[in-house]
Amino acid sequence: MIQFVNPSKNTWAELSKRPTLPTENLDANVRAIFTDVQNRGDAAVLEYTEKFDQAKLTTLAVSQAEIDASEFEIDTELRTAIEVAKNAIYKFHESQREVPEMVETTPGVRCWRESRPIQRVGIYIPGGTAPLFSTVLMLGIPAQLAGCSEIVLCSPPNAEGKIHPAIRYAAKRIGIKQIFAVGGVQAIAALTFGTESIPAVLKIFGPGNQYVTAAKQLALQYGVAIDMPAGPSEVLVIADKHANPEFIAADLLSQAEHGADSQVVLLSDSAEIIQQAMNQVKKQLELTPRASIAAAALANSKAIRFENLVDCFAFSNAFAPEHLILALENAAEYRSLVQNAGSVFLGRYSCESAGDYASGTNHTLPTNGYARQYSGVSLDSFIKKITFQEIDAQGIKNLGPTIEILATAEGLQAHKNAVTLRLQQIKKSNS
Repeated sequence: MIQFVNPSKNTWAELSKRPTLPTENLDANVRAIFTDVQNRGDAAVLEYTEKFDQAKLTTLAVSQAEIDASEFEIDTELRTAIEVAKNAIYKFHESQREVPEMVETTPGVRCWRESRPIQRVGIYIPGGTAPLFSTVLMLGIPAQLAGCSEIVLCSPPNAEGKIHPAIRYAAKRIGIKQIFAVGGVQAIAALTFGTESIPAVLKIFGPGNQYVTAAKQLALQYGVAIDMPAGPSEVLVIADKHANPEFIAADLLSQAEHGADSQVVLLSDSAEIIQQAMNQVKKQLELTPRASIAAAALANSKAIRFENLVDCFAFSNAFAPEHLILALENAAEYRSLVQNAGSVFLGRYSCESAGDYASGTNHTLPTNGYARQYSGVSLDSFIKKITFQEIDAQGIKNLGPTIEILATAEGLQAHKNAVTLRLQQIKKSNS
């Protein structure tokens, strides 16, 4: 990790830049795949799956037999852990249901809002170097709670053409039946346009690499919504002199092992804590099975000492991290200083791994500074809010003259007339 001491504010923007892997002609390549999938459907998807995943498939759909077999391909301990995580995630997202509340804005004018599910959603589950079956739960559970009638899951196959059994099992446990062995840009394109096998959806969810992120943003141009521009994972830790250096190092490495383009940042007002944490990072890195990946991420990551914690929070808000860990004494007292973050972890025992798997909060979060304007995935991500209003005769009498004045001021006579005719009718009825 690169260390800095009290960097001036005019350098913060540069320090907040995320690392990017070399991607020559990324946008042009993504667009070319989209066009091909749009024109040739399954045939194009199968060809790209063979090219990029080295899997030669004859069909994209995962059979019910394969889904059912997953239960016997993972051990009892993992099945039990998935169940515990599923229950916690369900409980947290179930609590987000909104009860419609009718408001009388003016006597006789009642307004309220009701939720409706997005009918067809696609969830993208990365496979690659780590099969993220936890993301199946994070996306599938709120989709089911929202009442989405069609949930389409895409995940890249291995060289044998199979999706990891834990992904298939997690999908089975929450009732997802449409599973397709396809990943990368071609998966996002298929969900955007639809193919002979894969249904087109209205909104696409899920994290991915730079290619997947670019593909999701391109999907927007074709009228398909996305959850957010979720790219490589990241964590920022703010630590004081009371923090545990071992815990800090473990938290930093837990994100660094995601990928070479992951970003980890440590901020502290204690030079001693930074040095102790860096020593622990070196020590723990040697024991990490994904050490080469983590080391590549650490090479582009930063440890920054500031004079005080207020400056640490100011930098953190400028950085807008996906995950923010407050390794501070009395961490909860600092919540008001957090303005931009995807998900926050308070105190020494609140490790980011808990949020990734089983505490209940969602781990699909805004990265690359998008926490300034995006929230993480929630139940609301899978629903639309529709407003209703009901106006009776007394209500239009009370509000009508105001509407007439406003419509006239804007030069919209037909708007005014829609009210005037009703007021005239009421007057006639009462005469």
